[in-house]
Amino acid sequence: MPLPGTQVPGKAQLACPSEPTTAGCDADCLLLSSCSGPLADCGHAITTMMRRSGRAHFMLVLFCCLLLAFPSHGPRGVEAFAGVYGINYGRIANNIPSPDKVVKLLRASKIRNVKIYDADHSVLDAFRGSGLNLVIAIPNELVKDFAANESRSIDWLNENVQPYLPQTRIVGITVGNEVMGGQDMSLAEPLVQAVKNVYNGLKRFHLENKIELFTPHSEAVFATSYPPSACVFKEDVMVYMKPLLDFFSQIGSPFYVNAYPFLAYIYDSEHIDINYALFKPNPGIVDPNTSLHYDNMFDAQIDAAYAALQAAGYNDMEVRVAETGWASSGDQSEAGASVENARTYNFNLRKRLFMRKGTPLKPKRPVKAYIFALFNENLKGGSGSERHYGLFNADGRIAYNIGYSGLLPSSAPSLQKIRAGGCWTVHYLATVISSIFTLLALLI
Repeated sequence: MPLPGTQVPGKAQLACPSEPTTAGCDADCLLLSSCSGPLADCGHAITTMMRRSGRAHFMLVLFCCLLLAFPSHGPRGVEAFAGVYGINYGRIANNIPSPDKVVKLLRASKIRNVKIYDADHSVLDAFRGSGLNLVIAIPNELVKDFAANESRSIDWLNENVQPYLPQTRIVGITVGNEVMGGQDMSLAEPLVQAVKNVYNGLKRFHLENKIELFTPHSEAVFATSYPPSACVFKEDVMVYMKPLLDFFSQIGSPFYVNAYPFLAYIYDSEHIDINYALFKPNPGIVDPNTSLHYDNMFDAQIDAAYAALQAAGYNDMEVRVAETGWASSGDQSEAGASVENARTYNFNLRKRLFMRKGTPLKPKRPVKAYIFALFNENLKGGSGSERHYGLFNADGRIAYNIGYSGLLPSSAPSLQKIRAGGCWTVHYLATVISSIFTLLALLI
């Protein structure tokens, strides 16, 4: 496992969201009122229109401003990733809620982006009409078959995608998961052709501009990641990575990485400050090659991926996080696996994502991430931590409190309730009222 980099963004740079954020109504949310956007130009536009064309035009512009202030909740175009926050919905368990109850939980939690690891029809059926964005998956065991037979991808799309659109918002398909960088590289070569065949299938159904195609990578594809600017792909991986990146660059797909500060901390807990891994106050590190300061490992891991892409010649490719999380329990050898650390990581990560800021290397590009995972999965193999990544317990109660409500009451320690909707409405209402008073002053 590669050693992690570290970083700290200097000044938080917020971007005005085009829709209400699901973040908490905190200081970061209040900053949104100072963002520039369509409403900020309303006053000037209204004054100009009044001078030129009189009251009729004035009323028209006022109506348009009101539409901007209170956008329609009707149908929208498909977005591969709405906002910045998503969740991985794994189901290797025999005691988790049914898919219909999961939809209820997700909607109550205002989590709009969901990624699963197959194309299970019970999930696809449950998501009909939910308005949730769903990414489905072609698992590793099908990669060789899809590479050898383009007709196989057509059949798969006919069975798992076409019958569900548009009621089920399938916005993405992953082909394989962590195929490259491991001990078994037998799927690396066929992965590229499998991706191309699935894309050709999407084109046949005229879905290539509506459904995003990607494959998540582990940190094992990198030769080194510390400092972040020194990160490069392994030479044996690059043989297969280059044609894949060429194709993704051609069709506009992001580079997805599974970034786990938790795993890096386990690997080298003697030399990694746990506060740096948990987004808590710490001295951070300075990349000697770029002089960029990093105060958390998550940002450093993302910038390491950007550095590897740039070194390979893909300067414009976006990096997104397909998985990240922290285990609430684990084996004795798994340092840092605890409820408190899991709560701290996921609470701080959620807050960091909702600030809609970039990384030190890419400050203007907000980070988007799928959290791992929705539930603790009791049938997963491997180390003890594998069964304890969930934000929610199997019965639907929260595993720990980061601001969500479960399907059932919980005894987890309370946090201040996060209610983003009210905060968003107040900001827009204040803007509208201010505009109306301005208009009245002009009329008098």
